[in-house]
Amino acid sequence: MSVNTILLSEFTDLRFRAAFQTYFAELGIAVKDWDGLFREMDEDKTNRAYLSLDEGGGAVGFLQFQLTAFSHWFFEEPFGFIREFWVAPGYRRQGHGRVLLRMTEDCFAAHGAYRSILTADDAVGFYLANGYERTPGVRAKNNMEVLVKTLR
Repeated sequence: MSVNTILLSEFTDLRFRAAFQTYFAELGIAVKDWDGLFREMDEDKTNRAYLSLDEGGGAVGFLQFQLTAFSHWFFEEPFGFIREFWVAPGYRRQGHGRVLLRMTEDCFAAHGAYRSILTADDAVGFYLANGYERTPGVRAKNNMEVLVKTLR
């Protein structure tokens, strides 16, 4: 099966929106104002997403990310931050998630980031198998486990 992946810098694509809503439904997260949420995503101009589509134009999966910097008064380090990541149930365990992850990491590296960071409450084994490491000294505000991968 052929998969087409596109890079989004705006979140007006109806296929992305439908996939994102399905993802939140799987997580049991209710959103009262979807238009407002997507508007906020658009207003934060650092947000990007890869959206993979099957031959019929249906969503295979997406990975939403941003380039950011961790900054201290003396140091600054560019990081790639994986925000949201979802693969449709019928496409899981077929390598589609790995492809999205690699594309995103390549984008991070091309823009000067040496590390990728994310939080995970499930799929930790997937990330560990793809080179991410636990970071017990880093705390996430959502209380999920923090994983980091050195990209170079």
